[in-house]
Amino acid sequence: MARRSTPEQTPQARRRVEGGRVHQQGFTLLELMIGVAIGMLAALVVASVLLVSEGQRRTVTSASDAQVSGALSLYALQREVQAAGYGLVPSLASLGCEVRAQRNGVNFTWTLAPVLITNGASDAPDAITIFGSATDRYATPMRVVSNHPSTGTEFSVSTTMGLGEGDLMIAVPPAFDANNWCSVFTVTDIGSAGGLGQIVHASGTDGPWNPSGGQTIFPSAGYPAGSFLLNVGRLVNRTYSVNASGNLQQTSFDTATGTATARDLFAGIVNLQAYYGLDTNADGAIDSFTAVTPTTNAAWRQVVAIRLALVSRSGQLEKEDVTNADLPWDVGSAVPLAGAVTCGSSQCVTLKVSHLADWKRYRYRVYDVIVPVRNMLWHD
Repeated sequence: MARRSTPEQTPQARRRVEGGRVHQQGFTLLELMIGVAIGMLAALVVASVLLVSEGQRRTVTSASDAQVSGALSLYALQREVQAAGYGLVPSLASLGCEVRAQRNGVNFTWTLAPVLITNGASDAPDAITIFGSATDRYATPMRVVSNHPSTGTEFSVSTTMGLGEGDLMIAVPPAFDANNWCSVFTVTDIGSAGGLGQIVHASGTDGPWNPSGGQTIFPSAGYPAGSFLLNVGRLVNRTYSVNASGNLQQTSFDTATGTATARDLFAGIVNLQAYYGLDTNADGAIDSFTAVTPTTNAAWRQVVAIRLALVSRSGQLEKEDVTNADLPWDVGSAVPLAGAVTCGSSQCVTLKVSHLADWKRYRYRVYDVIVPVRNMLWHD
């Protein structure tokens, strides 16, 4: 008897016979290799698309962060400059006076001006110092009604309205020069005599800004009648600069301790440039911009605005160079700016970024503003 053949099943292959022909089921080695190659190619394409997409996303995100950081930094500086000089410039005659102070044996020297620009060497970032009054009461100046000798311990004034013990004050002579400067002292007591107010500034723990007798900070001629006193409460003395880490930094001087503290405000700020806006003919309009700090009262009277430029940098280090030169800042041609050069039909100032590591592989944004110094415009 003949046996019936049945299809043979094995783990390696499966065969069946139809019409006397044998058929192989499955994939050949060549087909498997082609399939693997196609799969790898598809994976490579998908990975490349994802990498490009992620790189573009990071670029856009970092550019957005740089825009936000630049805008907030400019707003912070603009707000400070607008309020600069509050309580310090009741009369333009006091602008530029050298202010001397001593706290527990440590000497300080400042300039009585709303804003002071410190120029960075070789196009390095500038620094801006803001001065003003932070009194919680009034910043009204007080007229000295009788002569105050250099070793005196109290001022006679017509009123002590708004004054409190512990307030910091600045004595300003009727006319300042090399022998007659401005001095800082602390109010230790407030009294009255003969219908006049008495402002006492005794030395000691209650008056850390009051050297014994005042002889080390007061001019030898003292302060004659007609001088005036500025009540600054707590002196505002804040400096804004760009540190080595690329952050906008604020350094605040604390008159309660006599020390300065620095803190970072915004990241990604790599350059800061500032100019004084001058009204040289007293017509209420800016005639020119300069980086030169005034040295006389007449020159300080001309400062009515501050022009600022900030450079913010994205946080994304690109694979290739995306910036090939220092940045041009278009300052326009309507008002001359010292140091600007012709660029097309306008004037430009170069903002340096080439001093930074890998500077060509970052993207940058420039923000600028002209800020009126309100307390210079609203004078008597």
